[in-house]
Amino acid sequence: QVQLVESGGGLVQAGGSLRLSCAASGRTFSSYVMGWFRQAPGKEREFVATIRWNDRRTHYADSVKDRFTISRDNTKNTLYLQMNSLKPDDTAVYYCAATVNTFPTITARTYRYWGQGTQVTVSS
Repeated sequence: QVQLVESGGGLVQAGGSLRLSCAASGRTFSSYVMGWFRQAPGKEREFVATIRWNDRRTHYADSVKDRFTISRDNTKNTLYLQMNSLKPDDTAVYYCAATVNTFPTITARTYRYWGQGTQVTVSS
């Protein structure tokens, strides 16, 4: 059974940084595509970034490009999202997800496995 557990969320001022982690277990993830999504109150879940586990190829939403960096540590089976230059509009619950779909996969419904989410709040 695949399990994804996010951590690292919190409250930060605009312009600050946070690093989210997602500990993955239950599979060998070399054939998986991993993603980060976020959902703000009253809004749909939206794509943030994705990475292909085996070759680290990445793809980002335009809204976070050049500010966020997705990465993974194969030895720790952990996915990361480094978030810099945070804005109040980045406030949301952030979720990590896993799929065996082709890369890049940016549609939430195509991801099979999800974490429970971690809250990120950016104050102005």
